[in-house]
Amino acid sequence: MTAAAPVRAEDVIAVLARRRQTVATAESLTAGLVCAALTGVPGASAVVRGGLVVYATDLKHSLAGVDAELLDRCGAVHPEVAVRLAEGARHRCAADWGVGLTGVAGPDPADGVEPGVVHLAVAGPRGHTSRTLHRPGDREEVRAAAVAGALEELDRCLRREHAE
Repeated sequence: MTAAAPVRAEDVIAVLARRRQTVATAESLTAGLVCAALTGVPGASAVVRGGLVVYATDLKHSLAGVDAELLDRCGAVHPEVAVRLAEGARHRCAADWGVGLTGVAGPDPADGVEPGVVHLAVAGPRGHTSRTLHRPGDREEVRAAAVAGALEELDRCLRREHAE
């Protein structure tokens, strides 16, 4: 059995355009790479509302609306923070879909979390999904895996919603 081909940003943009739906991102460790992948596609301006780069913890709260108490209690690298980032992107940018990512690209641990841990979430019209990736490698490999994972999760959510 061969592995499935990676999800392409072009395919995600095409699905969103066909449905007349929009997307926004709130990104920490990827610092806008997911939004850049999406906006690198011709015609993306019809569906990409924008992106929040919330690298600093305080910006996760002030720009993306992540609850300060959650950040204090769990730290910036936590699955629930990814969910709140996705919801914040969706609401703050008035989009149908929001994608949120937080994690540690390395080389050093952050907030007691080892490099290669990525929490990502997608929030949409019917709620949210989240998952955690564990990707060994250097900073660029972890960040590339995070972008690929975010596109895969968004594509999965779009297809699931369409099937319902």
